[in-house]
Amino acid sequence: VGHALLGLLSVLQKLKGTTESVELRIVLLGLDNAGKTTLLKSLASEDINTITPTQGFNIKSVASHGMKLNVWDIGGQRKIRPFWKKYLENTDLLIYVIDSADKKRFEETGLELEELIDEENLKGVPVLIFANKQDLATASPASEIAEGLNLHTYRDRQWQIQACSAVSGEGVQDGMNWICNNIVNKKK
Repeated sequence: VGHALLGLLSVLQKLKGTTESVELRIVLLGLDNAGKTTLLKSLASEDINTITPTQGFNIKSVASHGMKLNVWDIGGQRKIRPFWKKYLENTDLLIYVIDSADKKRFEETGLELEELIDEENLKGVPVLIFANKQDLATASPASEIAEGLNLHTYRDRQWQIQACSAVSGEGVQDGMNWICNNIVNKKK
């Protein structure tokens, strides 16, 4: 999983086109229990066995090759969601995490994502959607989730939905590769 973090750092270096003291901002959002903190700790090669619900936010700053990567992991409980928009200014990338096995909340997560996409501070900001918890037997495939979320209607930005399991790390690197291959190359 440490490779995923290195992959993310190299992607972000290419996004900015330089390695000279660049500071990058990524906002990590999704409903409560979607796996945001697990994904972040997994990317940072930290222990994922002692995670509790995020009561507010976590910030992980990683320094590498003259870059500072700030990932804002903001709680997804209903009472916290109205505050999400306060964290969106100057965002370089939105990572939205969905619990693929929680079909009862697909409509709710879709409405929250739609509101985020309409936010002025996220206008044109690339979105990587992780369809998390694919290791569970009840998980819906990413293609089905993409259809349900009407992702094909997002025409003002680059987006990708990536099946993954934050616990096993499967699919996480593929998401990072998408950023590199599709967003970075278009910015060059």
